[in-house]
Amino acid sequence: MPYGTACCGIELMSVMGPKYDLARFGAEVVRFSPRQADLLIVAGTITEKMAPILVHIYEQMLDPKYVISMGACASSGGFYRSYHVLQGIDKVVPVDVFVPGCPPTPEAVLDGIMTLQRMIAEHTPRPWRENWKRPAFIKSPL
Repeated sequence: MPYGTACCGIELMSVMGPKYDLARFGAEVVRFSPRQADLLIVAGTITEKMAPILVHIYEQMLDPKYVISMGACASSGGFYRSYHVLQGIDKVVPVDVFVPGCPPTPEAVLDGIMTLQRMIAEHTPRPWRENWKRPAFIKSPL
């Protein structure tokens, strides 16, 4: 399930296009419903007001579920050092793979997806996922 909010969202589209062909790696089906998705790719800047929605989407996903943080803004706030920008989505949802870059290249995104596939195949322990609880400062958006 793509959650693209800025320039990284455009780069994510190119990964799914014919040149880089994400389908080669078995990840070709994009779902826009959290109930049908097992991977959440957060691409772009996340503001404090968007954080509750991101948590709500994450909670709606069925297990097993995975998260990739794509780009500098989603991973650490990027160059936005402001009160309204979340300084990394790992503050509100457990992240399995961080893909660096501003924006990351399509090759880096493919590498992040293949890294996650290796983690799944090797049954890599995910203590950050098992210990996750809804952050106290995040209220339900509904």
